[in-house]
Amino acid sequence: MRDFPPHVTAWTGTSHEEDRRPGPSGVPDTRGPGRFLWWLVRQQPDLVVVGCLLSLLWLLPTTLTPWVLGRAIDEGIVPGDGSRILLWCLVLLAITVVGAASGVVYHTVIVRSWLIAAYGQTRLVTHKSVHLGHVLRRRVPTGEVLSVNGSDGDQFGIFLEIVSHFIGNVVAYVVVAVIVLQISVPLGLVVLLVAPLLVVVSSVLLRPLSAAQTRERSRDSDLTSMATDIVAGLRILRGIGGERIFGDNYAGQSQRVRHAGVRAGAWAAFVEAVGVLLSGLFVVALMAMGVQQVRDGDLQIGELVTFLGYALFLVQPIRVVFESAQQITRSFVSARKTIGTFGTPRPWPERVPLGRDQLAALAAGELVDEASGLRVRPGLLTMVVSATPDDSAALADRLGRYLPGDESSAPDEDDDDEPTGREERRRIKERAAARAELAARDRVRAEGAWGVTLAGTDLADLPLEQTRELVLVSDTGAHVFAGTLQDAVDPHGRLTREQAEAALHAAAAEDVFEILPGGWQGVLDERGRGLSGGQRQRLVLTRALAADPPVLVLVEPTSAVDAHTEARIADRLPGLRRGRTTVVMTASPLLLHHADEVALLEGGRVVATGTHDELVAGHSGYRSTVLRGQQDEQPSEDAAGPRQSQGPADEQPSENRPETEEVRT
Repeated sequence: MRDFPPHVTAWTGTSHEEDRRPGPSGVPDTRGPGRFLWWLVRQQPDLVVVGCLLSLLWLLPTTLTPWVLGRAIDEGIVPGDGSRILLWCLVLLAITVVGAASGVVYHTVIVRSWLIAAYGQTRLVTHKSVHLGHVLRRRVPTGEVLSVNGSDGDQFGIFLEIVSHFIGNVVAYVVVAVIVLQISVPLGLVVLLVAPLLVVVSSVLLRPLSAAQTRERSRDSDLTSMATDIVAGLRILRGIGGERIFGDNYAGQSQRVRHAGVRAGAWAAFVEAVGVLLSGLFVVALMAMGVQQVRDGDLQIGELVTFLGYALFLVQPIRVVFESAQQITRSFVSARKTIGTFGTPRPWPERVPLGRDQLAALAAGELVDEASGLRVRPGLLTMVVSATPDDSAALADRLGRYLPGDESSAPDEDDDDEPTGREERRRIKERAAARAELAARDRVRAEGAWGVTLAGTDLADLPLEQTRELVLVSDTGAHVFAGTLQDAVDPHGRLTREQAEAALHAAAAEDVFEILPGGWQGVLDERGRGLSGGQRQRLVLTRALAADPPVLVLVEPTSAVDAHTEARIADRLPGLRRGRTTVVMTASPLLLHHADEVALLEGGRVVATGTHDELVAGHSGYRSTVLRGQQDEQPSEDAAGPRQSQGPADEQPSENRPETEEVRT
């Protein structure tokens, strides 16, 4: 059997064509929900087959017991043959033991299969998130990704269980039908006609059930997205007094989820009630016909007992059919949402990788951005100043070859409490169309010339992995994950202790090391909870410096630290990055004073370059941006002086700071 945890290789290769190939060893088949579920079954062929066989053996006692009792009555009890009674008692004991033992093993196999499906889903989501990087949030809401990882993974585990359970009951149903046909053809035909009747009834009831479950699933993912957005912006909401407004919006959305859940539950209960009703009617009809045949002398006493037992036994397969129909419907809903995430294409085209010598030559070249006119000379510490933070952020995205982040992934949901099936299908089509349109725009943007060159080579001519190897962008949205301090600073385990300590010193983050019990093995909470905002930011800066990329782009690396800490960072950063190209987006005089060259952005274009002192002395726009219009008479002193106080930002817990969910790879 397959070892646990599951081995997942999807979206880990460098070949896009390989990643798109569906199959048991490739990525999920996203050509439709049915194909995806079939692909899911093919991932565990051994467990599925074993589960079906064990399910059948588990049902063996209930399947054969009525027949064994009937034979014991007719061959042993009625004629008074003790040997036949003993024989059939031993047969009954054997099938009971087999059923009990197989039931224990069946439960073990099902739990194993469920865990592989659930945790395999988590790994697929993780690999897809890393594979797409920042593109994922442009296509799929955060709440949708979380739902695909959580509730849908559980549902797929249930689906694999219900498949084996369903097949076992179907086989048991066929065995019973054959036995009943041998005893009485009319009664056997009644048994066989129940199956198509269930199919017809299920097909009528499952469509509204599917629509209700789809509506519930969509609103639940929207609620999850809303919750993550509120938590990420909690500090801002508190600052502007918006907690009540957003709280009311969350409460309203949660009520819509509750209403959708109630409607889905009502449909599920109705389907269940219909199943129980049909089961009861079937038992009554079978019993009436059996009693009538006994009166006519067509059945013996033992055969009547057999029919009585099977009349009660067949209630279980019928209910399993309805339960399976409901779970399969829910699985189709989950699969439809899952393929919306897993089927998201990567926009970056394939490129021929360069050799190590070629990469080294590019790393030593000039970095040029055509859109802004920025030219970064190799090996220098260049800083970019802009009065509009969005302009410098957009420049950093271009330098790192990131798609613009101002696109919406899908149209907003309507607030109708009771949309019709046609409206629900319309919304699904609109969201799919919006995602397809955005994917097409991204593909055109990614496949064309990027407009940023390194040593004269456009970044679009490089494989994305090599672009990331050459250029590292670290911004205020970078995450701190749970784990040890060593993992946070050196996630790939490549650094010596001296290198890690040098990066920690340059980022003035020694206090983070000191406050953690265990030093480098001290454990950090998720998102760096327990650290102040400044400590968390300096830890992110440490990680970026420790990576030591040929080109490092830092976006506001000291926005959350106090002036004294910022002065230490400004003094240490040039020494650690000496000889390496470094671009810093900042308006802090403390940092700008140490820059080799400063570029001023206005309207997204470079309008002036020079040293900090030169620009302070000769450009009024630069002075108003950097010095906030104060002390224009003494630019040299201002250049070396501390920046305007921003309050005790370094004392703010990091969990109260606004964060983005974007994960850059």
